Amino acid sequence: MKKIKIVFIVLFMSSFCYSQKDEVTLSDAAISITKDEVTYDPSYFSITYPNGDIPLNKGVCTDVVIRSFRKLGIDLQKLVHEEMKHNFHLYPNIWGLKRTDTNIDHRRVPNLMIFFKRKGLVKKITKNSSDYKPGDIVCWNLYGGVTHIGIVINKKSKDKERYLIVHNIGSGQVIADCLFDYKIIGHYRYPN
Repeated sequence: MKKIKIVFIVLFMSSFCYSQKDEVTLSDAAISITKDEVTYDPSYFSITYPNGDIPLNKGVCTDVVIRSFRKLGIDLQKLVHEEMKHNFHLYPNIWGLKRTDTNIDHRRVPNLMIFFKRKGLVKKITKNSSDYKPGDIVCWNLYGGVTHIGIVINKKSKDKERYLIVHNIGSGQVIADCLFDYKIIGHYRYPN
């Protein structure tokens, strides 16, 4: 009986370690999509629902977040749509919409900010680089109300002072040292 307990414990522990080691993180997923050639394209696309995506060679900053989460089995298109359908009045009315649109709602930074605020963990906005961890989602105000979003990854800047970001600000899905280049207006963790 003692032998069986030991075998069970060893199998349980090795299975736990295996699943922990092989788990893909948001940071890993974000890094993996930087290998894809993507042209910045803010066009409106009609896409399937759920799990829809615009052409893989096109995208904007929100597509970095959407595609990274999709690699983890999380469909932000569906989640944002369902959340907005039930709480439309809580989301920005910047675009004058009267109802949800599964083609674009999840591809807008202000909508993602509200979604992460309501369904994720809101983290402090600071000037301290150690407050930003791999897997965090950061939003910025670039200028004049233009918003931007990216994912903190587990690679450090050359000076080892801060983690790098995967984003698309016009040059495709890239890794950059840009955490404090713009005014941070959102800092989240999802799922929390």
